[in-house]
Amino acid sequence: MSLEEHRGAKNNGPRAPYTKPTDISDPDYFHKVVDCQWACPAHTPVPEYIRMIAQRQYTEAYMVNWESNVFPGILGRTCDRPCEPACRRGRIEEKPVAICRLKRVAADNRGDIEHLMPEIGPKNGKRVACIGGGPASLTVARDLAPLGYHVVVFDRDGAGGGMMRSQIPAFRLPEAVLNEEVDRIIDFGVETRFNHEVTSLKEVLNDDFDAIFVGTGAPRGRDLNIPGREEVADNFHIGIDWLMSVAFGHTSKIGKRVVVLGGGNTAMDCCRTAKRLGGEDVKVIVRSPFDTMKASPWEIEDAQNEDVEILNNHVPQKFLIEDGKLAAVVFEKVSPEIDAEGRRKMVPTGEEPVVVPCDDVLCAIGQENHFPWIERDIGLEFGEWDMPVVDKETFQSTNPKVFFGGDAAFGPENIIWAVAHGHQAAISIDSFCQQKDVRDRPPPEVTLVSQKMGMHEWSYHNDISNDERYLVPHADKNFTLKDIKMEVELGFDEQLAFDEAMRCLNCDVQTVFEDVKCIECDACVDVCPVDCINFIENSPEADLRQNLRVPANDMEQSLYVSDILPTGRSMIKDEDVCLHCGLCAERCPTAAWDMQQFLYKEGQAKNQQVAK
Repeated sequence: MSLEEHRGAKNNGPRAPYTKPTDISDPDYFHKVVDCQWACPAHTPVPEYIRMIAQRQYTEAYMVNWESNVFPGILGRTCDRPCEPACRRGRIEEKPVAICRLKRVAADNRGDIEHLMPEIGPKNGKRVACIGGGPASLTVARDLAPLGYHVVVFDRDGAGGGMMRSQIPAFRLPEAVLNEEVDRIIDFGVETRFNHEVTSLKEVLNDDFDAIFVGTGAPRGRDLNIPGREEVADNFHIGIDWLMSVAFGHTSKIGKRVVVLGGGNTAMDCCRTAKRLGGEDVKVIVRSPFDTMKASPWEIEDAQNEDVEILNNHVPQKFLIEDGKLAAVVFEKVSPEIDAEGRRKMVPTGEEPVVVPCDDVLCAIGQENHFPWIERDIGLEFGEWDMPVVDKETFQSTNPKVFFGGDAAFGPENIIWAVAHGHQAAISIDSFCQQKDVRDRPPPEVTLVSQKMGMHEWSYHNDISNDERYLVPHADKNFTLKDIKMEVELGFDEQLAFDEAMRCLNCDVQTVFEDVKCIECDACVDVCPVDCINFIENSPEADLRQNLRVPANDMEQSLYVSDILPTGRSMIKDEDVCLHCGLCAERCPTAAWDMQQFLYKEGQAKNQQVAK
């Protein structure tokens, strides 16, 4: 094919053996380049709000968060932070931008936002039940109540929040922060039936609701059936139940010697809570190696800073009982080995058993779903692990009137996933109630705007900070360990927040290439600090990736491929390593490169209403 013929076929894209030119009009293309936002289940525009924080526009930054993740103050303290491992900063130094802690800065420093809340529309005659008052149900309520739906939230507890209230200790999430963000949603006219445990889904189905959302979480903690379990019942506590008892004031003390079984975040909350209720010798004992513990690294670090000892590769074998009471737990030491199929298994080392004396045991070895209140004759199918069959796009069950989300849908996850599920379920519920196809999803809102202000001047700060990640201040543990409600993390002050925000590489400001302007001088290639720009012959993608100046081996991130240029070459850019510094655009003599801010907002039920 000649160059002219190829240019004539541009609308159809290159043919084999070429790699097709990139279609930057596809919303997912640049969305995927904004790694932090792509990784966030709720697709929060992270660089957008970080720039606002750097400009001390805290209220605006809070609202950017509130639109997508609903609970900025809560998540700024408790999020599992899937955005941070994805952060582009982590590719040039060890630690990513402190995205989660910057979210908290927006929440802690914002001004009044009541005038920014959505207007509540007239009632549309539709009633929606949300069973469970946790983050998934509250997100559904937040999205649907302003559209005129009468939303009723049921919860067995006396206040909303679900696991955010019952399982996250106040020293991590102050009650005032939780109440404010939960109550803001309830104030949208949501009817609450707290202290009301739903014991029959059939009864709710018969109660004239147009749709039902189930967001009851994974409320049952796993037990440990080893010899002596029944005899030590008074001193053996299921972790999530014990945390709930502490949260609601039913438990206020524990023995001096405490063993916590499990290596997840619940175990970290248990051990740190135990330290505040009288535990002096608190040990977390895990069957897995330290580097495979499920707890977030920062949660482990906080526990260790409070003098909690962690023992790994120990499997509980039995409880020792003296004078009818718990005296110790006996463990077998194991070592990880990889079998012939590449699977890890824990193999006994043959060493003597380890005996750990204790007064109480907190068991945090996992959580399970529990649906005894859902009848099996209402058209709602259950599948593997006795979980409801739920569509992963629409969150609709096999009973078209019933939707699931959060941990109740697919098993234990975290708050930000529950929020994402709630948004998608709300879209489906709105469609279902309006007799529309639930598979029709509102498109995202996308803008791409040039940041050029002058020949070499941009409307964003494109200098790359060389600062390492800043540490968030903590309160003195001599005080925090004596007060279970005293928040440990103090958060960034304004100066620390500014300095940390400046570490952001603005990966939402995209390098946009116009091949018709390019004179192939290769100046951009020379100036690029990471060698991500190439002018080479097009070829099949597998070959193309290896032919770059620096091979592009991250198959998760796309290549930016131009049409064929006059010399027969194409511009190939590895999006994975680009720093978004803008030097290519500054150096280009013909403005073939431009820096354009890409803003992606996930579609919600309100967008669907506008479309209608």
